[in-house]
This record gives sequence, structure tokens and C-alpha cells, in this order.
Amino acid sequence: MNFSLAAGRAAWSSVFPGAAVALLVGMAAAFLGGHYKGSMLLFALLLGMALNFLTEDKRLAPGIQFVAGSVLRIGVALLGLRLTLENVSALGLPTVLALAIGVTATVLAGVAFARMLGLDRDLGLLAGGATAICGASAALAIASVLPEREGHEKRTTLVVIGVTTLSTAAMVFYPTLTVWLGLDSTRAGIFIGATIHDVAQVVGAGFSLSREAGDAATITKLIRVAFLMPVLVCMAMVLRGRSAGSGGAPLLPWFAVVFALLMLLNSTGVVAVAVQQAASQASQVCLVVAIAAVGLKTSLRDVASLGWRPVLLLVLLTLLLAMLAAAFLHTWR
Repeated sequence: MNFSLAAGRAAWSSVFPGAAVALLVGMAAAFLGGHYKGSMLLFALLLGMALNFLTEDKRLAPGIQFVAGSVLRIGVALLGLRLTLENVSALGLPTVLALAIGVTATVLAGVAFARMLGLDRDLGLLAGGATAICGASAALAIASVLPEREGHEKRTTLVVIGVTTLSTAAMVFYPTLTVWLGLDSTRAGIFIGATIHDVAQVVGAGFSLSREAGDAATITKLIRVAFLMPVLVCMAMVLRGRSAGSGGAPLLPWFAVVFALLMLLNSTGVVAVAVQQAASQASQVCLVVAIAAVGLKTSLRDVASLGWRPVLLLVLLTLLLAMLAAAFLHTWR
């Protein structure tokens, strides 16, 4: 018992400094958002990026990583109590089928583009899967089913840095793009959820437009996340029957499961309004602080280390996904 308490204190002491910095950035973003009537999430991202140099202090890294990962997932999971099955049905079967087609096309395009650029096939699978599904999380999961060839860790690192950087850029520019395209809140949310790579940036971009856009973006994104399991299984089967669960990577992220369960619970009508409001507030706090941590982790200087061909690969896949989503929304009424 004493050993468990000591271990708990040690873990908390390692997480606290970085988490406190992310919390302070989030509080500053909340103040600016309230004072200037702007998006707290966007302010949190920009402030975090401006303070990226703080991550050079190794004492802060565990806490920032914890907030950007676990706290973010808690915030997304709690969003389930704001949604019901009626919201999901509003997207419609055509949207779900379009997302499946988009995921498949992007993964296959990753391999094709990598071959055209003279890059490794595994890099194409990593880039295609990360772009198509859920960014850095998908890259790490896919890496676990790929063969341990020379340069495996470097390829994974390149993709993680690249998709995180592109997701951050998309979070800033895609909301303006949806306005330029003349999309309503629901369709703008679908576009954002179908095109931005990481969950954090999807949530930030969606709710920076409106609550309706944020809800649609979150649902759309989590449908993409759900495709992670079949993609991993298919890749494992193609790659000579390796186990899809090797390396300890979960087939379906826990926060997506919790999100779905809370949404189902909320659909029954048994959840009190006060509980819904409390969950909404808690989710907002988690997301603002998590976005601040994501900003703290994002360094534009790291992009220079990628080389131009992997960067071009990720940019091409990002543009392809955006064009597929825009084409679908143009024909879907």
C-alpha cells in the first residue's frame, strides 16, 4: 500500500509541472476569449505555440504530454453527453459510406504517391493511414503492425511530426475555408471532421465556428477513428498475417468507445440536464487546456528536419482528402 502511494506521488510530481503550464496557458486563453469574444481554443493553440520553447525543459515534457493525450481524450469522451443518436442520424448513411471510401482511397494513395516520390512503401502506409484516420495516433498504431525494418522509428517520427504540423495549420485555415465555400454549420463540421488529421485540431476547428459545427465535426471524426480497427486488420493480413494487435496498440481508442457509450446513454433521456451541463463545462475545460498543450508541443522548426519529399507526400494526401470531402459535400444535399 505504501509502495503504491509512493508510486502515485512520484507519478503526479512528474506530471504536475507541465500540466500546470498547460493549465495556465488555458486560463490565459479563456480570459482572452472572453475579453475579445474570440475562440478560446484558437487562443490556446496560438499561445501554446508561442511558448513552445518551454518544452526544452525536460521537467515539463511528461505533464504536457499527459494533458495533450489523456486530458484531451477525457474532454472528447465527455462530449458524448451533448449528443444523441438523432444527431448521428442527421449525418446519414451516404456520409458514412463517403468516409469509408475516403479512408480507403487515402491509404491506397499514400502507397502510390510514396512510390512516385521514390519513398519507402511503409512510409506511404504510415502517411496514408495517419492522414486518412486520426493523425499521430493512427501513425503509432499502424507502426505497430509494420515490419521492424531499418529506419522504422525514423519513418514513424517523420509522419507524426508532419501530420501534427499540418493538423495545426488546418485548424487555423479550414474554418475560414468552409466560410469561403459557403457551407452551413453542419456541412462545415462534416468537412472539418472528414479532413483534419488529429482529434484535438478537429475539435478546436469545429467549435471555433459554432456548437453545431463542433458537434458534426466530432461525430464525423470519431467515425473516421472507428475505421482504425479494420484498417489495422487489413494491413496486418496483407503484411503476411502479422497480429493486428501487436505492440500493444489498441484496435479502437478507449475515448471513442466511451464517447459512443455516453451518447447512447444520453439518447435514452435519463441523463439530467444538470449532469449534461456539468459534463459540457468539464469537457470545455479539458479541451482548452489540451489544445494549449498541443500548441506547446508544436515546433515549426522541426518541420525543416523532415526533408521535402515526405513533406510533399503528406501535403498531397492532405489536399486529396480535402478535395474528396469538398466534392462529396458539393454533391450531397
